[in-house]
Amino acid sequence: MEITDLTVTLFKWPSKPWRTGRNQFGGERQLGVVTVHTDAGIEGHAFLGSSNQGADELVGPLMTQLKPMLIGRNPLDIGALWQEMWRRHRLVSLRAIGAVDVALWDVAGKAAGLPIHRLLGTCKHQVPAYASSAWLPTPEAYAEEAQHFRSLGWTAYKVHPHGTPQEDIEICRAIRRAVGDEMVLMLDAMWAYSYEDAVRVGRAIEELNYFWYEDPLPEEDIYNYIKLRQKLDIPLLCTEYAPGGLYAMAQWVHQQATDILRGDVAVVGGITPLVRIAHLAEAFHMKCELHHGGNSLNNVANLHVTMAIPNCDYYEVFPASGANKYGLVQDIEVDDKGMVYAPEGPGLGYEIDWDLVRRDTIQVLR
Repeated sequence: MEITDLTVTLFKWPSKPWRTGRNQFGGERQLGVVTVHTDAGIEGHAFLGSSNQGADELVGPLMTQLKPMLIGRNPLDIGALWQEMWRRHRLVSLRAIGAVDVALWDVAGKAAGLPIHRLLGTCKHQVPAYASSAWLPTPEAYAEEAQHFRSLGWTAYKVHPHGTPQEDIEICRAIRRAVGDEMVLMLDAMWAYSYEDAVRVGRAIEELNYFWYEDPLPEEDIYNYIKLRQKLDIPLLCTEYAPGGLYAMAQWVHQQATDILRGDVAVVGGITPLVRIAHLAEAFHMKCELHHGGNSLNNVANLHVTMAIPNCDYYEVFPASGANKYGLVQDIEVDDKGMVYAPEGPGLGYEIDWDLVRRDTIQVLR
């Protein structure tokens, strides 16, 4: 089997604006369908773009740098192809590399007639989801949202607060008061604090029995993460945007700068490196919790990896309002027990809404 072509279909992705901290999402964006074509008639697909960075901002280097090296290659040589794409990561966004890698895995699953998680080695068939908040105006608003998801059967809630230490502590207290001890709670500080403030907030949420403390310091600050981990008992979850991706993880583990590793198919460059990160964590008896993927098909790819590794406890739904869901006939849904389930169809196993894509197509890049 050979790759005969790679195309990207850009289409409209409209959504209401929303935010977390300093990050702005939504409005008029472009989502891209990356398609790997083969001489066997099998096509692999992935989505490119997120609600804060459209595919049109990422697609140029994909076409000029990656497409020429893929044509004529065996799409099942995923490991070799990923290594070659990684060597171009100074020129090509990891999100673009990740989209191609996901599409290659989609080809492999379809060729085998199996879901991707089966090819990776299925470990489980269901996992609890957590509702991951957007920015909300008051502690009471966060508390009400957490109560809402608890009423639907969800068992866990993660807060993206305001990025101001004392406000964030009050938000975390309000949520715990509202839900009692019935929900697992997490805090994602989104790299907002100095070391001193990170200690203060960490100690406060330890008393509130939060499950993990995510990204309190800038992503490159391993020195202060080491100190912070020595000060606190609450598990630290870091490496969402660790410079160096897969190849940076060894330093975080070796220097004992985090308790839990982090990643998703968009920010680390695909299923291939994400599985390797998870296996590295497993070798040290560490968890690897997966971040959301920024679009619906990336989240499907993350779900396959989640089901194929033993050391990921949760599936993130971000934002909990569903604002990132777009472009599939049927998206991943959380049931009344707060669970999501392993895909069953071949490849990614979720159907793109081609009627929507065709109706709102802006451009097809070949």
